[in-house]
Amino acid sequence: MAFDPDDNTFLLPGPVKIHPRVLRALSRPAMAHRDPGFVDINRRMNERLQEVFQTASPVVTIAGSGTAGMEAAAVSLLRKSDAVVSLDGGKFGNRFAQLAGHYGDSTVVSAEWGQPFDLDVVAETVARVKPKLVTLTHNETSTTVTNDLRRVCEIAHEHGALVAADCITSIAGIPVPVDGWGVDLAVTGSQKALGMPSGLAFVSVSEAAKAAMYADGGYYLNLLKYVKKNADNDTPFTPAIPLHVAAVEALDIIHEEGLENRFAKVRRQANAVRSAIEAMGLEFMVPASHRSDTVTAIKYPDGVADKDVRGVLKNKHNVIIAGAQDAWKGKVFRIGHMGTVSFAELAGGLTLLEKVLLEAGAPIKKGVWAEAFSAHVP
Repeated sequence: MAFDPDDNTFLLPGPVKIHPRVLRALSRPAMAHRDPGFVDINRRMNERLQEVFQTASPVVTIAGSGTAGMEAAAVSLLRKSDAVVSLDGGKFGNRFAQLAGHYGDSTVVSAEWGQPFDLDVVAETVARVKPKLVTLTHNETSTTVTNDLRRVCEIAHEHGALVAADCITSIAGIPVPVDGWGVDLAVTGSQKALGMPSGLAFVSVSEAAKAAMYADGGYYLNLLKYVKKNADNDTPFTPAIPLHVAAVEALDIIHEEGLENRFAKVRRQANAVRSAIEAMGLEFMVPASHRSDTVTAIKYPDGVADKDVRGVLKNKHNVIIAGAQDAWKGKVFRIGHMGTVSFAELAGGLTLLEKVLLEAGAPIKKGVWAEAFSAHVP
């Protein structure tokens, strides 16, 4: 059958499946962005965002992707004379490093794809460079490594540096206590674990970060402007009004579920998928100690082509999973388990993944994954 964009099993690590309540919110009539009703929507959104970020600091909203939030952090805090240490362990850590290098004087600490950072090297570099800012990606979607953000914050603060963290696939999926860990700028995007449509970036701004920003740090992406307007539940520029309305609905769903319950569900789903993949006899790309709970990367067996798995899943069975990027392109596939995805959808996707892998000649164990998967279903 032909791919049906309106009815499929959607297992990407972002953008993710959108709950029907959120889709309905997008269809509400237009309103003025200075209308008291819209100001109230922003108030509710801001309060819910602080709950999800686990912070008392303002969480501002920018019309743009998560990358807009990353660039806002860089342009607001850095000049060419400002030293910055950037941790590059994948496509998105590299993106943050490029942004930091564009606006500041960047020193890069690299990690091999699929491996965590050597924190001793990070500590030595920060001590030597004495940067104003340290940047990193907490949950590296391209490699599915979860980095030790808490320890990086400790290292940075020991040497008087701020931390800007790309938490785009961690916030609302795995615990990120922004205040508890001391993350000065935490960035996320609407289309990941929050379960919203694409198009919004959210950035928490600590008092220390605010004090260190330049008043002329950019124009549209100047975070000081957003913080100032946020105090009145407003935005400095015309916002993406329908996306704000949808965001409140998605945040209400998380609030009703309970943040800790959301974390527990994502963890169970991650363990279920990993157990199923292991039972099939496939290999992971990341050591167990640093595997992400929101997305899993799996190595293709020798001789199995990406087009014969992901292409067939999509075009024949209406199942969408992710490929890989850059160094891993064609060698790896990824399954997302964040947001509102269900155990039933994951099980259905794995059923057809097994079928397609067998048809492609993969030497996997047949008929054993379901028991391993179901052991994690509550």
